[in-house]
Amino acid sequence: MGNLTHIGASGEAHMVDVGDKTDTVRQATAEGYVRMMPATLALIREGNAKKGDVIGTARLAGIMAAKKTSDLIPLCHPLMLTKVSVEIVEDETLPGLRVSATAKLTGKTGVEMEALTAVSVACLTVYDMAKAVDKGMEIGGIRLLEKTGGKSGTYRAGD
Repeated sequence: MGNLTHIGASGEAHMVDVGDKTDTVRQATAEGYVRMMPATLALIREGNAKKGDVIGTARLAGIMAAKKTSDLIPLCHPLMLTKVSVEIVEDETLPGLRVSATAKLTGKTGVEMEALTAVSVACLTVYDMAKAVDKGMEIGGIRLLEKTGGKSGTYRAGD
């Protein structure tokens, strides 16, 4: 286990200097879910939510959030992302929606926070758009599934 990279010797928070790092292709995928009542899932599936297309809006919100990660997380670097994708699929076993996001770039620092932010905001958007009928929805399971590139190499959840 390594040291915390954003904490200085006397405990102060700082942004890591990545200037001397080599540009590499970096990609990260994260996941999460929104658990809801079966009737809420049916309402979303049928496109009858009062606020409109829940899945399409949540997908766009996740993409937009990934691009704004450095505005939301204080010590994140602003990044020139080359790809952000957000997938939202029904899962009857929850019941609810499973959300995954992938962020990619060629650069000096990773995109894990961008993928995690995309998933988080997509889940929050689902909640916002369906809360009128189901305030008891649960957002959970937000985690990094995989990251590639950079000095630390590849990480896969469960390895």
